[in-house]
Amino acid sequence: MVKLSENDDKVTIDKVRVAFFNDILVKDFDGAVKTMYQLINRIDSSRFDYLFFCGMQPKQKTSLNIVKVPSIIVPFNISYKAALPGLSKRKLLKKLNDFNPDVIHISTPSLLGFFALKYAKENNIPVLAIYHTHFISYMKYYFKIPFIVKWAESFVERLYRKFYNNCDVVYVPTHFMMRELVEHAISKKVLKQWHRGLDTKLFNPGKKNKEYIKNITGNYKPCILYASRIVWEKNIETLFNIYDKVVEQNMSVNFIIAGDGAAEPDARQRMPNAIFLGKLNQDELGTLYASSDIFVFPSISESYGNVVVEATACGCIPVIARGGGSQALVDDGKTGFLCEPNDASDYIDKIRLLLNDDELKRKMQAEGSKYISLLSWESLAKNYFNDIEQLAKDHSK
Repeated sequence: MVKLSENDDKVTIDKVRVAFFNDILVKDFDGAVKTMYQLINRIDSSRFDYLFFCGMQPKQKTSLNIVKVPSIIVPFNISYKAALPGLSKRKLLKKLNDFNPDVIHISTPSLLGFFALKYAKENNIPVLAIYHTHFISYMKYYFKIPFIVKWAESFVERLYRKFYNNCDVVYVPTHFMMRELVEHAISKKVLKQWHRGLDTKLFNPGKKNKEYIKNITGNYKPCILYASRIVWEKNIETLFNIYDKVVEQNMSVNFIIAGDGAAEPDARQRMPNAIFLGKLNQDELGTLYASSDIFVFPSISESYGNVVVEATACGCIPVIARGGGSQALVDDGKTGFLCEPNDASDYIDKIRLLLNDDELKRKMQAEGSKYISLLSWESLAKNYFNDIEQLAKDHSK
């Protein structure tokens, strides 16, 4: 709500109204949703009034004010549903008009995201977006024919420009991603670096539990861990190749996979002796990281990579791809290792180095702990809510 002071020279905001658009609001669904809930859980109801529009609602009972949008399963990833605002346009417009938002927050340049952006532009409402997902890097995993890949990437690039260049602020997690977005012709003036934080109560070395690992594996061998969605855009073909070399070289380790996804049946077939745990809750995941030795992550499609900092925080040394936003989270040779994305031998060399050098491992854990101490959700959330208030004030002038 906008208020003019008696002197008419100051504009103050009383309880900023924010319309929040995201296709998925299922808690802990993926890294992007986890990030959103770090903000959602910190909403000060005395300062803000949020109205959420989504296709997939929270599974648990919630106090959030939610407007359900019709949705359909995404053909190439059945765990996702895309919201279709056109099927309930009249209802959504009425909800928006009645709510009369001061700011619009959009999470994804989806059909729902573009619906929200169009409404914002037509009604002169400022827009804040967070760059969660590096969609342009997904194309090569779903379209195998080169000219189709090129066309698809060009299409996504045009979509990016149309969407992000019409936002007022776009949060980007790393300088690598900022640079890449500028290369895709996104205006630098709308981009703002906004890191991701970490809940160190959930992710810390103190959660190490050798008996937990023994109950899973039946032994005390070193553990190589992959923890993320099992989907093709995570470059899991390279994960398969790493597994193959572990088997070929008869390495005395456990190869553990935590997560689920569309490619899980293929992964189980390709890695028959790996230990699959399915999707774990955050508390279990923290224990698994802290009780494992090396975190392997070949994905080059990340805009950030929450799993990398989670592993680092727990003392599980990251050996990851030199690509995408995740590479900004590892100081190569200091807090972990960066590898040529598709070269399984490079990962294996780094894994062997860590397994054979306890002193190196301890040094990397200590350096990783220093890095993690700089991440604070409280500080990041404060910046976000301050920006929301500032956008509302600027809009009211």
